[in-house]
Amino acid sequence: MRVLIVKMSSLGDVIHTLPAVTDAAGAIANLRLDWVVEEAFSEIPAWHPAVDRVIPVALRRWRKRPLRDFTGPEWRECRNALRRKHYDAVIDAQGLLKSAFVSRLVKAPIYGLDKHSAREPLASAAYHHKIHVPRDMHAVERTRTLFARALHYRLGKDRGDYGVRANLDPDRCKRTRGLLFFHGTARAEKLWPQERWLELASLADAHGYPVWMPWGSDAERARAEEVAAGADNVEVLPRLDLLGLASMLLQVDGAVAVDTGLGHLAAALDVPTVSLYGPTSTRLVGAYGRNQVNIQSPVGIDDTQDPQAMMSAITAERVWGELQAILPGED
Repeated sequence: MRVLIVKMSSLGDVIHTLPAVTDAAGAIANLRLDWVVEEAFSEIPAWHPAVDRVIPVALRRWRKRPLRDFTGPEWRECRNALRRKHYDAVIDAQGLLKSAFVSRLVKAPIYGLDKHSAREPLASAAYHHKIHVPRDMHAVERTRTLFARALHYRLGKDRGDYGVRANLDPDRCKRTRGLLFFHGTARAEKLWPQERWLELASLADAHGYPVWMPWGSDAERARAEEVAAGADNVEVLPRLDLLGLASMLLQVDGAVAVDTGLGHLAAALDVPTVSLYGPTSTRLVGAYGRNQVNIQSPVGIDDTQDPQAMMSAITAERVWGELQAILPGED
């Protein structure tokens, strides 16, 4: 049986799909899985041993110049790649109009969320088989449920397994003492204040932990450099791709993250991580996995006119206390 998965973005959403892949591969003998994903995240599906072929798309880039790019050679190659194999089923795990559009390019039965479950209800009109999945479940469990109902297997009660660490770290040997601080996020109201990062770096230094701060934009690099300028134990990393960040994660003791896809990457690799949440719900999208602690701001979204006050209310002392409890060799 060959199945095409359509889950193109964002980084966290792509990572949240991995446990469903593990479930399906364990439940169905001789299952072959291909995956359509945005080019920026195409490394992630390839890490899973059950994924045969990754088909990158560039809808984010192409939609900037649609008249040129949706008639050009990249688009034609993508469309041909989707039609090159016979599929017994397509699972649109995203539930958006753009993912429904891509799913319809394949001549196979399409499974997706019904109009009451999909993020964009109109997307369900494109599916041959519409599946109801409650919206109040964690994102990982929603996707696991969708796959199980689409492919007709019983979902176990165990926590989902991302299934990628063994491929990336076969020796499971940590070589570096230290922490990663994932400070960057696309929305300003999800940022943790600079002074909190400095306070946390000071606490880490007092316990002998060096800290590395990655970045993905000029603004994130400038923010990391400001923290490093005020803390002797903090080093700003060079710009790394996803595999480079995964390699760093596999070497350090733990991480602290705001609400960002890199926090979910840490969870997928079983790295002890404390994740900080303000306006988003940890119950629905919190980091999922072993040794993961999610801190929801004590200030509710209805309790303040300043969204950034939610993140400011999370203290460095609380974060350090939660992190100490899950770090290797810490009590």
